[in-house]
Amino acid sequence: MLGYFSLKTSKLRMKASSITTLADRLTNALHPRHVITHLAVVIAVTVLAFAAMLLPVNNEASTTQVLDDTLPPRTVSEIALDLNPAVEEAMIFDHSAAPEVTPAETNTRWKTISIKPGDTLSTIFQQAGLANKEVHILLNSSKQAKTLMTLNPGQQLAFLIGEDKQLQKIKLVKSQLESMTFTKTQTGYLFESLVRTPDIAFNFAKITIDSSLFQSANKAGIPDKLTMELASVFGWDVDFVLDIHEGDTFNFVYEELILDGKKIGNGDIVAAEFNKKGMSYQAVRYTDKDGSSRYFTPSGMSMRKEFLRTPIDFAQISSPFNLKRMHPILHKIRAHKGTDYAAAMGTPVRATGNGRVTYAGRKGGYGNVVVIQHGLVYETVYGHLSKYAHGIRDGSKVTQGQIIGYVGMTGLATGPHLHYEFHVNGEVRNPVTVKFANSSPISTSEKPRFLAQTQRYTTQLASYTNKLTPTQIALSE
Repeated sequence: MLGYFSLKTSKLRMKASSITTLADRLTNALHPRHVITHLAVVIAVTVLAFAAMLLPVNNEASTTQVLDDTLPPRTVSEIALDLNPAVEEAMIFDHSAAPEVTPAETNTRWKTISIKPGDTLSTIFQQAGLANKEVHILLNSSKQAKTLMTLNPGQQLAFLIGEDKQLQKIKLVKSQLESMTFTKTQTGYLFESLVRTPDIAFNFAKITIDSSLFQSANKAGIPDKLTMELASVFGWDVDFVLDIHEGDTFNFVYEELILDGKKIGNGDIVAAEFNKKGMSYQAVRYTDKDGSSRYFTPSGMSMRKEFLRTPIDFAQISSPFNLKRMHPILHKIRAHKGTDYAAAMGTPVRATGNGRVTYAGRKGGYGNVVVIQHGLVYETVYGHLSKYAHGIRDGSKVTQGQIIGYVGMTGLATGPHLHYEFHVNGEVRNPVTVKFANSSPISTSEKPRFLAQTQRYTTQLASYTNKLTPTQIALSE
């Protein structure tokens, strides 16, 4: 019996010695920078060795394990993983190439909050569990930080907070392309801005009119934003209520914004065509040396006119220009010196041209009215408004397309609508049929640059609409 226990003790000591030798080999094999990991491994195997000496040993199982040649031999690495799974990271990654990570960055967490209507910087800081004093420190750190006072729904604020619950970084994600980071320092916050530029791809779309422009565009799967842009391209030449008919078509090439291989949205329309009753209007987008973009005909004539064709987008004419109209309220013949556009109460009304407000107030049957003088020749009148836009008063300057008021039914009106008049040298003209002069065309000196930039757009449009042969497309490219 004494010989039996002596044999067991001898085997256990040999096993402990083998494990200790293995630990030494493993320690030498691992990366020298992982000192703490090495010590943990040595301690672990030493404890296991002493435990093996104290616990009962199944001699048959132990013998089987040693003699079983069907099992593949285990490497030092495999045994080390059994003893400490954390060793796997040290063995897989080349830490000599990894960036140094400070303890402050390791023991932190990001907390992201989506901005909702009514949120302020103070309420968002409270949601993040931060004190109000941090808001004042941040806002006073730089001029850029003060922009955080104006937050928009849909944006995101991310906070990097350490284990000590102290704020380390703030990141405002304005969009997929733009973000701002404020890193806390001993003296305040360090500001960084990141603006990413997407790749541009081009796509083609076609709208065939079978009802209104918007309804037809929706059927074709065109986003409303592109439809509005298309309307603005031709807005000086086309009345989208009176001038479009079933069978008319719009063809256009537009930009798609690509970021990291994925589409994130649509850009601008670069070329467009409107076909009606054998007539064709074409427009291309041109960006000049100063970065200003406008639409022109392919020959360089500006699509922009001195006046927009209508002061309201997509409104129906409820009463046309008629100098012998029977007045619906007075019930007598009274010249209707303008055009009435039926629209919902509060619909925005836009100035059709650049000018100066000569009158903004109440005036008889017009109700609330705005009168704009455009140079020495032209004048426009906007009547029955429910209210005026901010800043619209006598003497204020306005630009084409600027909102000056909102549809109402003040004065002599049977329902909400806009009464719009167009005067030339003091004489009334039909706003629907009056001819407008073009803005300045492309200058002779800029024409080569214009053609070099826009011809590829017209070529793409023509190729999509099958107006070019493959040979012509290849030559133009």
